[in-house]
Amino acid sequence: MGLGSNMDGCGSFMKYSLFIVNLIIFIGGIVVTALAIWILADKSFASELLGTNLYSGSIYVLVITGVLVIFISLLGCLGSVKEVRCMLVIYFIALFIIFVTMLIGGILGYVFKGKVEKTIRLGMDRSLNDYGKHKAITEAWDETQSKLNCCGVYEYRDWRDRIPDSCCKRTSSGVPINCQEVEVKNEFIIHTNGCLNVTTEFVKTHAVIIGTSGIVVSCFLILGMAFSCALFKLIK
Repeated sequence: MGLGSNMDGCGSFMKYSLFIVNLIIFIGGIVVTALAIWILADKSFASELLGTNLYSGSIYVLVITGVLVIFISLLGCLGSVKEVRCMLVIYFIALFIIFVTMLIGGILGYVFKGKVEKTIRLGMDRSLNDYGKHKAITEAWDETQSKLNCCGVYEYRDWRDRIPDSCCKRTSSGVPINCQEVEVKNEFIIHTNGCLNVTTEFVKTHAVIIGTSGIVVSCFLILGMAFSCALFKLIK
């Protein structure tokens, strides 16, 4: 299972190059997984107001593949150090499958970025009347309006005479103002920005993070596959 004596220099280069690439892939897997889990903190917002599962679906893809990348990169490190051909074969196949999956997850992130405004608008318009009727939608609206300092789809008047307290600004002590107790819903104590624009920018930023992280790690996976093939041919 060792390297041929006439290929020691080239073989050692390939072995240590594969080890370094796998170390980078391992770090990349941790970063992708951490980013995806961080974005999943907005799951209720994403699933209830966006009107599509494409956004959350691409995040789940990256979480799963990120974890797999971590384990497979360890397998690649072991295969390169021990010079075991069967491990390199398994490593290459697994890496190829993960490469395709992660690339798809990254592309989905960019695809969603292109259609995000229309999708969010339709989702918000559809869920506006369900506020107070469905717990998940109610919590999603409250979280969105409180977190992004916005109100309604286009403006606070979208709520008509039922403006939620999550639309109201907070006092200096951080206590939310009760919108129902404010005369004629004074717009100075209500967030005047509609949630459509700020949410669109918020999601686009996350979509870019998803797409970029997936594609960058996919590029390193290509290097891992290339070095594993080269090392496989050099091992006797």
